[in-house]
Amino acid sequence: MDYVTTKPMTAREVLEVAARLLAERYKRGDSFTSPHTSRRYLTDRLAHYEHEVFALLFLDSQHRLIEYREMFRGTIDAAAVYPREVLKEALRLNAAAVILAHNHPSGVAEPSQADRAITDRLVQALGLVDIRVLDHLVIGDQCSVSFAERGYL
Repeated sequence: MDYVTTKPMTAREVLEVAARLLAERYKRGDSFTSPHTSRRYLTDRLAHYEHEVFALLFLDSQHRLIEYREMFRGTIDAAAVYPREVLKEALRLNAAAVILAHNHPSGVAEPSQADRAITDRLVQALGLVDIRVLDHLVIGDQCSVSFAERGYL
């Protein structure tokens, strides 16, 4: 008889499994019309990373999920974001709207000037092809900041 031995999971591994389970709960076609739903989903997906990750929710015209995509990975305090790549992916998926999100591994969710600048660039680039940016959420340890709620969009 074979016995399978497994080592205990690290906290990071537990969070990664939880993120995969959450992804299974939100399937293509789920609606992201509520800021609360977006905030909860994105916090669960991004808060555990020790490096910055810039992700998008690609949505159809009824704000139903087409796809969640982590597009850029950075260091502990920055990630390079390329509007051209975001635009290409949004067009490939035939998205009508997007929600931008990234984490701050420091735990402090306050947006930086660089965060506001890349948001403005993405709004302009996506707007040229009629893709709306509904929000940009900055995810910290215990809180998040919504650009839409702050009037930045």
